[in-house]
Amino acid sequence: MIELTLAEVAAAVGGRLHRATGDERVTGTVEFDTRKLAPGSLFVALPGERVDGHDFAAEAMRAGAAGVLAGRPVDAPAVIAPPATDAPGGVYVLAGDRDGSGAAVLAGLGRLARAVVDRLTAGPGRAGLSVVGVTGSSGKTSTKDLIAALLRPLGPTVAPPGSFNNELGHPWTVLRADRDTRHLVLELSARGPGHIAALCRVAPPRIGAVLNVGSAHLGEFGTRQAIAAAKGELVEALPASGVAVLNAGDELVSAMAARTEARVVTFGRHADVRAEDVALDACGRASFRLVAPIGTAPVRLAVHGEHQVGNALAAAAVALELGARVEQVAAGLATATPVSRWRMEVAESPGGVTVINDAYNANPESVRAALRTLMAMAAGTRRSWAVLGPIGELGEGSEQAHHELGRLAVRLGVARLVVVGADARAMHEGARDQGSHGEESVFVPDVEAAVALLRGQLRADDVVLVKASRAYGLERIAAALLAGERAAVGGEGR
Repeated sequence: MIELTLAEVAAAVGGRLHRATGDERVTGTVEFDTRKLAPGSLFVALPGERVDGHDFAAEAMRAGAAGVLAGRPVDAPAVIAPPATDAPGGVYVLAGDRDGSGAAVLAGLGRLARAVVDRLTAGPGRAGLSVVGVTGSSGKTSTKDLIAALLRPLGPTVAPPGSFNNELGHPWTVLRADRDTRHLVLELSARGPGHIAALCRVAPPRIGAVLNVGSAHLGEFGTRQAIAAAKGELVEALPASGVAVLNAGDELVSAMAARTEARVVTFGRHADVRAEDVALDACGRASFRLVAPIGTAPVRLAVHGEHQVGNALAAAAVALELGARVEQVAAGLATATPVSRWRMEVAESPGGVTVINDAYNANPESVRAALRTLMAMAAGTRRSWAVLGPIGELGEGSEQAHHELGRLAVRLGVARLVVVGADARAMHEGARDQGSHGEESVFVPDVEAAVALLRGQLRADDVVLVKASRAYGLERIAAALLAGERAAVGGEGR
């Protein structure tokens, strides 16, 4: 973060100083975990289900913090944020926030991030900061990582680790930027209407990319049209001098062109930035010819899955708008590897089994894409396994969606389908209805049972896909397979 005094922090937040002169200087990072504090950091005191950050204010000072951003008085020099009154309903929701102090801190953190962005994007003689926002029902994190990889050769770039895409991770990422930062790449998520608009107020984007509108979060939004309305808040936030990067192959996304004053650049099969002659190798990595208004270049992706072609085109469109040459984009895509965990991670077990760990999250669209990647990697010569768990937040259509995915697995020719958990049982039933017989599809109750089955039946050269919504912890299956026979199944929980 840029250097600020506590008085400047208080002014940005709209808060008041507490046990502080205001001259204390924040010269380090902004952290909500005391273990990550360094001299000059600003500690963000947030309440949680088990502990309250306000109770660790004195410990934060002993760790070298310059001060605390708090929602109520603490035993340390602090800025006390005012009550949160400027957010749409439901945005600032924090488990364990019984007195509203957490909401106040989150709102204050957002205002602090906005003040920093305003300083970095303005000023005489400065190139300024370019803010890029990415949203969509699936592929946000992978695309964010690709964009960041393409922009780093053009100048210092800040992007969130993993999926820091909500009202906490978003401003935390923004506050990683400093006066040298040229590009700030942000992933934006929504749990309801107004959420993306609120994130855009924290860091107004100049370029906004919308990848797709799928069925993720149907349980919260009700319809794909409602999801599109929420995702389109990103392009509505763009200035007339900005750029909206839209998926030409998704009707709900391409229709967002009418919702923005910004210039529109499309990506996809028939678009401004497109891929021609797409082919997959034996590892499921795509190669294609990148075609853009300023030129063409051959591309060979380092990431796995045909669905990554669309993500790569979106990233290419953003990079080209920020000054990259087509040849630079092609070279960058050839070396960009997964940064965020458990997203199409491909590795080989000690026994020679190829494991595709895509267990970070799931929706019907991403499961279909992952199944097709599995079959491309098996290539008709290797035995394919799909280990699939439940997909959350699908609402009333959940059982049907799971049932259809089970049927798809059989139609694609998956050799063995292992369905994990009662909430996913409809996948097993769908596979049987499609014609699965014997042990082609099997249902197991939990992760432990799945690992036991796999260890007993996998053989060298098999290919195993592991995928489910994050809450179900199927990454433990991949970890157990990669660690070998004596590995424990424990680890991160549900």
